[in-house]
Amino acid sequence: MTPFLRYLPGTTPLVLDSPHSGTAYPDDFGHACELQILRRAEDTHVEKLYDFAPALGAGWVEAFFPRSYLDANRDTTEIDVSLFDEPWPKAVATDARVMGKVRLGKGLVWRTTDDGVPIYQRKLGVAEVQARIARCWEPYHAAVAQAIDSAHQRHGYSIHLNCHSMPAVASSHATEFPGEVHADFVIGNRDGSTSSGPLARLVCAHLENRGYSVSLNHPYKGVELVRRYGEPLQQRHSIQVEVNRKLYMDEQTLEMHEGAVPLKASLQSLVQLLLQTDPRKLQS
Repeated sequence: MTPFLRYLPGTTPLVLDSPHSGTAYPDDFGHACELQILRRAEDTHVEKLYDFAPALGAGWVEAFFPRSYLDANRDTTEIDVSLFDEPWPKAVATDARVMGKVRLGKGLVWRTTDDGVPIYQRKLGVAEVQARIARCWEPYHAAVAQAIDSAHQRHGYSIHLNCHSMPAVASSHATEFPGEVHADFVIGNRDGSTSSGPLARLVCAHLENRGYSVSLNHPYKGVELVRRYGEPLQQRHSIQVEVNRKLYMDEQTLEMHEGAVPLKASLQSLVQLLLQTDPRKLQS
């Protein structure tokens, strides 16, 4: 096992991953931003919200490294070339929609925090970022791919939940919709391209029936981890689940509060529902 992630193989068709809840800040990060400010970039405690899942037979992948150091939910071409002290030798994405986050400072390696605070007061070397990719991004994606492949081989279909949290109100550099007040949950399947519509609607309906406000594909549609592994025509379904941090934690102190208990119960009920759901049998 790599020291940068946890991978627990499952026995069911369900796979969950948490790419942004890591709190182990590597010694070679070299950030100038205060750690207290930088930590607000984390999906803090998301791994705790789903810690019941492995015991239910779901595959589980969790990053220990922080997303501001290396964002496993970005493609390796989503590079901000202004970060480097020399030319980046690999391919760089050119699609305007893909590069929107890079312009906000949120590429594979972050340039700024969600509030626009610069993370570095230095230029990065190409070799150090390539080392981050080799140590963090590649093992993480290998684990997710293996977990999904194994689930699909066992059962003929797979359901992948890409687990995240979001601030109650979008920050200036966090999204293309700064200042937006978020619903309790945002469910994303990239407008139906990474999971079947009926499966995404089932997730939304279940959460709404539990009393939550739910938005589908706005303002978060899902990014690299659902795009790369979601192939609904091959019965590989990937859905991004964003939960509002106000439901379970204090966004300033990062401490969990009493709301985490009912939220966790709701997430467990969702996972149990999906364990009983064959997406091939859902009506469109």
